[in-house]
Amino acid sequence: MSAQAKIFVALFSGINVGGNRIVKMADLRSFFEELGFGDVASYVQSGNVVFRSAKGDAATLAKQMEAAFEKKWGFHSRIMVRDLGWFERLVAENPYPEVAGEPTKLHAYVLERPPTADEVARLAEKCTGPERFEIRGDVLYLHAPEGLGKSVFANLIPRTLKVPATARNWRTVLMLLAMAGCNGGA
Repeated sequence: MSAQAKIFVALFSGINVGGNRIVKMADLRSFFEELGFGDVASYVQSGNVVFRSAKGDAATLAKQMEAAFEKKWGFHSRIMVRDLGWFERLVAENPYPEVAGEPTKLHAYVLERPPTADEVARLAEKCTGPERFEIRGDVLYLHAPEGLGKSVFANLIPRTLKVPATARNWRTVLMLLAMAGCNGGA
């Protein structure tokens, strides 16, 4: 890979959930290498891949990967691709630093696009439990004090907000940032 290559993180939706749509991480890493990406590393089974690419921006890479992934595995997975700088901003702009030490109670939803004011207002009406959320650009930060599994509000986010998204807990966010940073920096 050339010195001009940038570090990216790909976040897959809907693979290896509940025993369905199984994709082994070794196969996923090989898939990225076959597409010509370098320094490929994965983290946990939910589909998080850090890689280096000299060509394309995040949106172009996501479209390329989605098409190739569907062709190879026979089902669609939405893939959000973000660069290292985006991940650095995600962590730096965390509106709930006081709960960052409880990584299973803090989540980042990577949104396909920033939601409209109306979409955010609709979601705010549904947030009646112990959870808090804040949206900054194309990230929804969710503090779920009882954890995501017990959060009624978390289940309402996708169908209320209606912006395609994929969520990661704070431990995963920090690990992906560390992996991307160790992959050669900006």
